Amino acid sequence: MHRKFVLAAVAASALLLAACGGSSSDSASSGGSESAGGSSQAAGGGGEGDCPGADAFCIGLVTDTGKVDDKSFNQSAWEGALEAAKATGGYAKYVETVDPKDYENNINQFVSAGYDAIVTVGFLMGEASVAAAKANPNVNFVGVDQFQAETIPNLTGLVFPEDKAGFAAGYLAGLMTKTGKVGAVLGTDTVPPVKLFGEGYKAGVLAANPEAEVTLVYHAPDNAFNDPEWGAAEAKKQLAQGADIIFGAGGNTGNGALIEIAKAPGAGETIFCIGVDTDQYATVPQAQKCLLTSAEKKLTQGTRDLLLLAKEGKFPGGNFLGLTGLAPFHDTEAVVPEEVKAKVAEIVAALDAGTLKTDVSLG
Repeated sequence: MHRKFVLAAVAASALLLAACGGSSSDSASSGGSESAGGSSQAAGGGGEGDCPGADAFCIGLVTDTGKVDDKSFNQSAWEGALEAAKATGGYAKYVETVDPKDYENNINQFVSAGYDAIVTVGFLMGEASVAAAKANPNVNFVGVDQFQAETIPNLTGLVFPEDKAGFAAGYLAGLMTKTGKVGAVLGTDTVPPVKLFGEGYKAGVLAANPEAEVTLVYHAPDNAFNDPEWGAAEAKKQLAQGADIIFGAGGNTGNGALIEIAKAPGAGETIFCIGVDTDQYATVPQAQKCLLTSAEKKLTQGTRDLLLLAKEGKFPGGNFLGLTGLAPFHDTEAVVPEEVKAKVAEIVAALDAGTLKTDVSLG
């Protein structure tokens, strides 16, 4: 463990942040924290004074633009950080990014406070993560959704085969649609994982149902993951055009679509939605009525596992391939025919084994 700074007193006031996956943390104006012992403290801006001692394994997390409790991507990574802190008897804190120009400064808050490991969330933080890792070789960095073109020993990109998860969800949608029209409301296609989700979904639909009509809509790059109003409006358009199953993939933007679909007549019976990243039955309860499944990236597990490797001195560097899959059907279990469940399970197994290719690329 590298050198810690002498700690100043921790601020006493705290606000409870409800993390729908079962973890919780306090939040301050620019961050929140949790110690492994269960007591939480607000620690201000993430600088000197918040990591509780040289013997503690301290984890910092910098969100992509948007809130840590986005019920999706940021939250899943944060829950992984909390699990790692609990398992190691350590400490975790986050800083929420408002503007991409703040990536470097937000990372450096944790560097200057002597943190052992820093999680940076999202593809768009890739350049800032590389620069920080090269400048601070004694700090381990986990870059979530950041493919590493070169191997830097203290930076590991947590990456996923999003096309496989999207394909499996699309295959299910292709088998389940009654109108022959399905859709997707997505974050920006300038972020490769989002495009892989969307194109994988489309490929899966057409593999199951070649006559189906698939509508994909991507948000403009600006504010792509925190625009639930746009997501809701686009979902409403697709419903009006006859889509009976819609995939929402894009943080709060996608969540807006899911919540809108849940309000539609026939939601959960003839109209369905599909979530993303985590099992959104737990994180977006407003969408439970329509939620068929979620195209999962095991973000929490992958983040936790890499942080534990960092604590053990076994940090791999390079890239670490996380797991994907489909979430349980939950309330829609009874409306999915057994033969559909069996076929989708077969497809998921073939994707995992590598015997089925999605043929999706970013080119």
